[in-house]
Formats: sequence, structure tokens, C-alpha cells
Amino acid sequence: MHILCLGLNHQTADVSLREQLAFDQAGVKAALARLGCGHGAQPQAVSEMVILSTCNRVEMYALSSTPDFTALENFFAEVQHVDPALFTPHLYRYQDEQAVRHLFRVAAGLDSLVLGEPQILGQVTQAFELARSQSAVGPVLSRLFQSALHAGKRARSESAISQNPASISSLAARLAEKAVPNLDTALVLVLGAGEMAELAVEALRKRGVSRLMVINRTAARAENLAQRWQARAGSFEMLPQALQQADILIASTGAPHVLVHADMLALAMRQRPDRPLVIIDIAVPRDVDEQARNLPGVHLYDIDSLSEQLEDSLAQRAAQVPVVEQILEQEIKEYQAYLSALEIYPIISAMRQQAELIRQSELEKTLRRMPNLSEFERQRLEALTQALVKKLLHTPITRLRASAGSTQSVEYSSAARALFDLDEHKPAETNRGEYSGV
Repeated sequence: MHILCLGLNHQTADVSLREQLAFDQAGVKAALARLGCGHGAQPQAVSEMVILSTCNRVEMYALSSTPDFTALENFFAEVQHVDPALFTPHLYRYQDEQAVRHLFRVAAGLDSLVLGEPQILGQVTQAFELARSQSAVGPVLSRLFQSALHAGKRARSESAISQNPASISSLAARLAEKAVPNLDTALVLVLGAGEMAELAVEALRKRGVSRLMVINRTAARAENLAQRWQARAGSFEMLPQALQQADILIASTGAPHVLVHADMLALAMRQRPDRPLVIIDIAVPRDVDEQARNLPGVHLYDIDSLSEQLEDSLAQRAAQVPVVEQILEQEIKEYQAYLSALEIYPIISAMRQQAELIRQSELEKTLRRMPNLSEFERQRLEALTQALVKKLLHTPITRLRASAGSTQSVEYSSAARALFDLDEHKPAETNRGEYSGV
């Protein structure tokens, strides 16, 4: 079996492509539900899968009987209704140890737009839990994601990789602070009431924002967030009027389409010709029509623009990368040992099963030839044959166990299969006759 990772991120694809391929929760569930259901788009070789979709990445992790990525790419295209030619040049493809290493780096924040950002750990957890709820993961990917999450937690508790927080939301707040000198008197409009929106509110509060308004399609969620942050709440119908008043708009909803159109902004700007409007769109898919950047007085930044706002303070985090990488190496070795054990222990079990079948067969022949043995003598022969098998298998089994997790494990596993004729696709009983008379 092979662990595969197929994906793209902020380094390989711009936001216009990523938003076309992003999954919402319902989309993840629908895609995972195809596994094992016989659907035409199901990658037949895949037995386990986790889909990780965030603002900056879309990744599929799969346990496959083949190292071929073609079926996985076709599956990706089918479930997202996108022509493969559009995204395949932007994909990265990692297999086995590379895939394991990549996920560990993602969980630790080493592969994020903002080095060490904390939100990714929760997003990996959510992706794993969602896959578990759909029964899309088994022992291999379950252990992989549990190990990656443990590594990510260690990276943050045993290093300074997440100090001086610089998440996407804090970068947005920092950009707003630079664009609007009097942030303490500015009116900040937050569109959306999800996690990213709440983080943006927290970052803005820390920078002195006192006038804040939250708008969301679900009024109850907007009210809930507004109460926690002593802000005003508004319904979606109030958005055009709110845009006339706001100095800064931070858009962060989970909507699958544009919510703030260029004509809506053009109308708002005509009511405030002498006041600029800073718009920071941190949603994927984007909430704000990209044509809005052509409007006079509008300064529009999307999530890719934030990558240009990283400050020198991130150098302190970069200095922690070697420390984090040492932690990841330890965790990766432990997971590799687990994978090796998955290969070793079935071999040990097959060796014992094969030896026991041979022992019983030969003992039965012997007892038929010696019908006058007493029950005590029969028991002694039984014990003798058991002891012989145990002694003969002791050294090879001990060596196999010791090799689990080492560079010798593959070599020892292959040797054991060849020497004991342990064809993994052949029932142990078929080996029985080959040892008759030995």
C-alpha cells in the first residue's frame, strides 16, 4: 500500500484557481462518500482518504494499492467539475515518506503562507474528524493524522515557531492599520461571522479599533459575535448602506460566490467621494468582485496580497525552523516504525500459521503410524513438536521484530516472504503440501 498526497497551495497556484478547487464541508462529505460506494468517479485503488481544504491549500491524502496518481487526479476533477488540464500543472504529488513528511510540515506550520500560523493545526484536525465521520479513514491514515497533529502540537509548545502571531487575520489587521492612520476612530466593517472573521476582530481590537460592525447572512451569528466584542451587528440587507460609512471592510465568509459586487461598491463610493475605502478580502472563494480594484478610492487586497505584507519579525520564527524540523524527524521516525510494524507483524503471523499447519499435519501422520501410544505419550509428542516449532522460529521472528522501523525492515520482510514462501495473496493452507515428508 502507498500513502499519496495530491494537492496545490499558495506556492503553486494563485487564488483564482484555488477558489475553483476549494471544498466546503458539504463538498468534502460528498467526495468522501464516493469511497466504497461503487460510484463511477471512485478511485478503485484508494481505501482511505482525507481532504484538507483551506484558504491556502487543497490536498487529498489517500491510501492506495498503486503509486499511480492518475486515478486520484481524475477523481479530483470529477468531484469538483473542473477540467484536469486547468489544475494538473499546478499540482504537487508526494508518495509514501514524502507524503508523510509533507503533512507533518503542514501541521507544524512550516508550509503555511505565514510561517508557524496556528490555525492550520485546527484545520488539519477538522479535516481528519470529517473523514472519520464519513468512515473514510482506516488505521493507516488515522495513525498518520494523529501523529501529524501530535507533531504540530509539540512544534508549538517546544519552540517559538508561533510566537509573535502573524496569522492571515492578524496580517489583515496589520495592513488595515497601515492603510488607515487613525484606526482608533475608523469604522471597520467585518463581513462574515466565522473563525477567520472572529480572529480578525480580535486582531483589530488589539490595535485600538473601537468602532466595529459585523454583518452576516445569519443575523443570530452576527449578533453573537458582536456581543462578545461590543460591536454593532447588522443583517446582509444593510451591506450597501454600511459600505457608505465604513473606512475598512474585512470580508471573510464561506460563501461560494461573490457577495460584494463592483456596482454595489461604485454606488457606495459615489456617496463618499473624498473618503477612500480599504477592502481586505481574506475569503476563498473571494467575497469581493476583483473588478472593484479599478474603482476610484477603493484599495482592494485579496489573500494573495497578504503574502507581500510579511514583516521582518517573521525572521524570529524562521530561526526556529531547525528546532521544529528536529521535532518532526523524531515524530516521522515513530510513524515509519508503525508502518514497518504493519508490514512485519503480518509476516510473523503468517510464519507462525504456516509452521503450525505443518506441525499439526506431521503430528497427525506420526500418531496414525503409532496407534498404541497412551494419552500421556500423545501429549508429550504434542509438547515436543510445539517446542521445536517455537525454537526454530524464535531467532527469525526476533530479528524481524527488531528490524521494524529500521532501514533493514524492507530487506528482512522480503527475505522472510521469499524463504518461507509467504505469498500475501495465497492462503496459508496452500503451502501445506509443499512440506509433507520433511
